[in-house]
Amino acid sequence: MPALEVPKITKIQFGDYFIDTWYVAPYPEEYSSHPLLYICEFCMKYMKSSYVAGRHKMKCPIKHPPGDEIYRDGKISIFEVDGRKNKIYCQNLCLLAKMFLDHKTLYYDVEPFLFYIMTEVDQAGCHFVGYFSKEKHSAMDYNVSCILTMPVHQRKGYGQYLIDFSYLLTKKEHRIGSPERPLSDLGLLSYRSYWKTALYYELRDQKEPISIQGK
Repeated sequence: MPALEVPKITKIQFGDYFIDTWYVAPYPEEYSSHPLLYICEFCMKYMKSSYVAGRHKMKCPIKHPPGDEIYRDGKISIFEVDGRKNKIYCQNLCLLAKMFLDHKTLYYDVEPFLFYIMTEVDQAGCHFVGYFSKEKHSAMDYNVSCILTMPVHQRKGYGQYLIDFSYLLTKKEHRIGSPERPLSDLGLLSYRSYWKTALYYELRDQKEPISIQGK
């Protein structure tokens, strides 16, 4: 088995968090040669110095993802972002995701995809929590191409929330969908957990015998 490539960017500052990276992302050499990368949690711009990041934070006019807000429940808000209309944002998002997903291969060809961005909302804006992407027209009926919850927001149920939302969209489109394979290690764990919970609720109040063939 080949050895995993060690990331040159070992840590990112994202909002109020410093987060250790897991995998190598193909940032331009002038950025990837720095062990610490600064990323704006609102517009996804990446920077190589704390000074530039500080100046950017004071001037950045963006306080939410550059798309349509399609869902809100309390402090949780989800935006639909078109990869064709917001190409730079989506490319930067994909680069960020690669640092935490081992099977991530999409970076620049974002135009055929829609991105569903989950945020936590407060008086400062809509803070990025995670996302999933899907093809606008999938020949295989995939309803998720890539899914990520940021490490600092894991174990809060947000992964299950995103998976459930992807199936609700599929249901609204009157289709039967499934996630694109192979799943990342964390994605596989999240989907297994999701379906265990879904099956539990389906069977909990079942009064009569039930079978897979019958369903």
